[in-house]
Amino acid sequence: MAAKTLYEKYGGFGSVNKIVMAFYDTLLDSDEIGPYFDDIDMPRLIDHQTKFIAMLLGGPVSYSDDQLGNAHRSLGITHEHFDQLKSILHDVLTRHGIEADDAVTVLDAIEQRRQNIVS
Repeated sequence: MAAKTLYEKYGGFGSVNKIVMAFYDTLLDSDEIGPYFDDIDMPRLIDHQTKFIAMLLGGPVSYSDDQLGNAHRSLGITHEHFDQLKSILHDVLTRHGIEADDAVTVLDAIEQRRQNIVS
């Protein structure tokens, strides 16, 4: 029998969506990161981010490095903001019952994409 993906282990799309919603609640409250989202269609972004996090957990969605680069290129995201985002995501993952090793797996997968997100 095949091992469960982290996506399956943590309840699939609905659970990932709850994590992403909590993640953006925290990001939007940040004085430094919140302004990135001032003119953004948040429901659309939350849908994309839910699919992205689902992908990182082994779910059925796929985003290429080119897609990530194109989506973030004009935003001017700094390394400092990227690090803050990762810290916030780690806290949210932990609060939602993601085990420490599994949270590190997600954060490592995001780190591998830093060059496509940071300007």
